[in-house]
Amino acid sequence: MSRTDKLSVQKLRSSSVAKTIPILALVALMWIEEVVDALPNLNLDQYGIRPRQVEGLVGIPLAPFLHGGFGHLTTNTVPLIFLGVLLALTTKRFWAVTLGVVLLGGLGTWLVAGSNTVHFGASGVVYGYAAFLVAWGVLSRKLLSVLVGAVVVLLYGSIVFGVLPGQPGVSWEGHLFGAVAGVLLAFLLRPRDTTAS
Repeated sequence: MSRTDKLSVQKLRSSSVAKTIPILALVALMWIEEVVDALPNLNLDQYGIRPRQVEGLVGIPLAPFLHGGFGHLTTNTVPLIFLGVLLALTTKRFWAVTLGVVLLGGLGTWLVAGSNTVHFGASGVVYGYAAFLVAWGVLSRKLLSVLVGAVVVLLYGSIVFGVLPGQPGVSWEGHLFGAVAGVLLAFLLRPRDTTAS
């Protein structure tokens, strides 16, 4: 391998590592928040999404960082990192998708979820990432994106049942609207065909 090739490989590796930093930083913030929330006399989860309450709007950007204990956070961490890394490495849309899923998915939850409930956790973002990656593969029709979408379906296809009501204590609304936001964002951000017909 020539020196130029070695430099190209090093640059590619460096670029790939840099692309994963945002998702790792977000997950680190979630863990820091959960450690702080474990301190006596703190209940940060109360700042989650409170449907149709004006003060509950603050929960839309905060909810993904709040979790009902370390077990809840651990359950979300692995898929969040895996899907976030796939998103960061295969598209240039990490921040647009992340912010879009958080805001649109959170707003949908705020509008539709049951009264007198509080919704929090990063699972809505997990659903948004998964739905985006699958829809992106279909819409972009690029081999890598199609393969990534297929991997997501194979590994996480069963999460589709999480958008159905019935499991107590689980925000199926957050899951549903996170997934809806992911599909909508894939459609809005899809590559445009610039060739004339």
